[in-house]
Amino acid sequence: MTTTPTPPTAPGIWRQPAQVWAVAFACVVAFMGIGLVDPILPAIAESLEASPVETELLFTSYLVVTGLAMLVTSWLSSRIGAKATLLIGLALVIVFALLCALSGSVDAVIGFRAGWGLGNALFISTALATIVGAASGGSAAAIVLYEAALGLGIAIGPLVGGILGEVSWRGPFFGVVALMAIAFVAIVVLLRTPNETRTPTALSAPFQALRQPALAVLAVTALFYNIGFFVLLAFSPFPLGFGAMGIGLTFFGWGVALAITSVWVAPLLLRGMRRTTAMMTVLPLLAIDLVLAGLFAANPGALVVCIIVGGLLLGVMNTILTESVMEATDQPRSVASAAYSAVRFLGGAAALTILLGRKALARVDAHRADAAEEAAAVLVGDAA
Repeated sequence: MTTTPTPPTAPGIWRQPAQVWAVAFACVVAFMGIGLVDPILPAIAESLEASPVETELLFTSYLVVTGLAMLVTSWLSSRIGAKATLLIGLALVIVFALLCALSGSVDAVIGFRAGWGLGNALFISTALATIVGAASGGSAAAIVLYEAALGLGIAIGPLVGGILGEVSWRGPFFGVVALMAIAFVAIVVLLRTPNETRTPTALSAPFQALRQPALAVLAVTALFYNIGFFVLLAFSPFPLGFGAMGIGLTFFGWGVALAITSVWVAPLLLRGMRRTTAMMTVLPLLAIDLVLAGLFAANPGALVVCIIVGGLLLGVMNTILTESVMEATDQPRSVASAAYSAVRFLGGAAALTILLGRKALARVDAHRADAAEEAAAVLVGDAA
């Protein structure tokens, strides 16, 4: 009697080499940095005798430098290699987070946050390519790992910031130093890139990509959209009036909402709706949510609801923009993603841009992006 042999099963998504987990852990920490500072903004303002405007510059300096650095990260990593780029990025974050923790003035913290942004740009622009190259199970496994890291980091960041911020406003910065140091050692020890192929990228490549109309329209849209994103993230802690833990729990909910809609809701929505239609639906809803947040700013309960709803809308919009960027240009996807992200980090919120530029965006409604390349753009674009 003969039996039919059982076909070998594919490696489980969560059964990955140690080097993949090292980079994935570092990704979680990097994404935690998005909201880690949020719960301590009022405490920083009080302790360092800074105005809310001065305190908001902690985000401004970080984002401007991150955006500008995105224009050169592909050029650098294509020459020195992925591991070296990852380690330089992590080292810069460690150094500048420590300097933030030791600072005695808000101006110093603002300056050191700029250096933090440079390190983060170098790290996040390289991390997913490293995971894709080393993950078992192909690009699908790499994407799941990335999405898990993104959601976990965005959700946990404000919560950790709130817990450590209850002790001191310096606590979250010291927390980043410790976690990034562990990630640095893990990558040094575990990451192996013996067969890494380097194809130098031209320094002008991102600028050439922005000359294509569809990508330019999306970049300008993201410029304005990000104003809404960071008004909700960076300004809301002040009118809430909560302590560090209360703000941390609020933005933990915001991060969970953003992660859920980014990973699960947006793909379902796009099955029955064109991308441009989806963008012109979500952006006005986000504008309404921000208006309501302004009207109810004096009511903490209502403002919390607006923040959570905003997280739901932002998650959907992040994914739609990312998928659109994948089909917006004939340039390599990593170059298009970097160019788009560089512009996006500089700003703000608009459905009108999509409406006026809809003709140029015809190609983004007609194609579906390759999954691995889509994830690469998400990694770069969502690390604001």
